[in-house]
Amino acid sequence: MAISKEIRHRVRERAKYLCEYCHSSEEASAARFEVDHIQPRSRGGADTLDNLALACQRCNSHRYNFTEGVDPESQVSTQLFNPRLHQWNEHFVWEKTGLVIRGKTSTGRATCNRLDLNDQEHNDGAIVKARSFWIRGGWHPPSDDVIES
Repeated sequence: MAISKEIRHRVRERAKYLCEYCHSSEEASAARFEVDHIQPRSRGGADTLDNLALACQRCNSHRYNFTEGVDPESQVSTQLFNPRLHQWNEHFVWEKTGLVIRGKTSTGRATCNRLDLNDQEHNDGAIVKARSFWIRGGWHPPSDDVIES
């Protein structure tokens, strides 16, 4: 069953037009963000508002149907960040420059790793470069996010 236009709109508004994983701005993106199933359909997830999150194309493609990731610090498999259950600022912080997201918890580190939030897997730095342009434009980081002091 397709997700209705109304539900998509409500997901976007609730997320304040930010990717709920990496906090990129949809407004600053070249592509419209995806409505992601937190519990994937392939694993029995429903099309209900409490199972949907706004995700940029990068995060959506890296997350795929994964619900767990490995915390690189402890090497333990843990649940990925769930924007319906967790607060972003409890699990993530922006490094001083605002270019890199650092996981503060096992969940945050596993999510950074699985979703490659800082382009470490590919070493192309595309998202970090984009963030530097967004900072210059005054669009990043989002005003509610914590920046490491």
